[in-house]
Amino acid sequence: MPSLIRIPTRPAELGGGMWVRRALPTRQQRMVGAWCFLDHAGPVDFAADQGMHVGAHPHIGLQTFTWMIEGELVHRDSLGNEQIIRPGQINLMTAGHGITHTEDSLHPGQRLHAAQLWIALPPEHQDHAPGFAHYPELPEWQHNDATLTLLAGRYGDAVAPTELFSPLFGLDIAASRHATLDLTLNPDFEYALLPLTGSARVDGESIPADEFAYLGQGRDRLSLEVAAESKILLLGGAAFAEPVLMWWNFIGFDKARIAEAQRHWEAGDARFGPVAGQLNRLTAPPLPWSGV
Repeated sequence: MPSLIRIPTRPAELGGGMWVRRALPTRQQRMVGAWCFLDHAGPVDFAADQGMHVGAHPHIGLQTFTWMIEGELVHRDSLGNEQIIRPGQINLMTAGHGITHTEDSLHPGQRLHAAQLWIALPPEHQDHAPGFAHYPELPEWQHNDATLTLLAGRYGDAVAPTELFSPLFGLDIAASRHATLDLTLNPDFEYALLPLTGSARVDGESIPADEFAYLGQGRDRLSLEVAAESKILLLGGAAFAEPVLMWWNFIGFDKARIAEAQRHWEAGDARFGPVAGQLNRLTAPPLPWSGV
């Protein structure tokens, strides 16, 4: 059985006073399957006149995957989509060749709690046409005093509706009281878990909230103890065959492609269209490479 690796999350600011705990990427672990980014946002109680507001910004080469736990957000993008996401729902945006979007609290002063993930698109789908999908219903069932919600992939006979381009797995585990679970895993996948609230015990070690536990590849089962009032995110997927480059909001496999996307964003190129009614465009930091 592979050894468990414990990785502390780190604080990161989204802007406007909104802080998150970042679990991926880190120096110890860049990806889990095609999952290449994981922010745990909240839970946070905004002041009566405040909320989360992320201005217009671009993406390429990835999918954004929003799992809403508490609160409500409005997604808007350059394809003309406008979608409210509520607890227990997923927004999945495919950037592919290029897209622009914003994310805003629906109501000021509202509590917010969410997991924000990115999925790297494999090389053959890097230039996929951009798109957006909203998933208000997901497979959910009870197992040993816990509620399991399948976010991505399959578990037994359950299949998540989320459209993905790589073999992936995502499971939300919620326990109002102490629960012991014996979960079936795919030994061809690598796995990791992140307690969003409460704690979990695996391989004899207690993992507290906002500590990332990389479980490795080769497990066919996972014995998991979940403390009362806990919410655990379990991720898995086939290890990515090629190293991925990540810069700002761009994912790619070579520096030239990422540099080109940034130049297009800075020039206001049609590749990254406007978001209706949104004038605030985020500014990209200077590229870390020269001569590309």
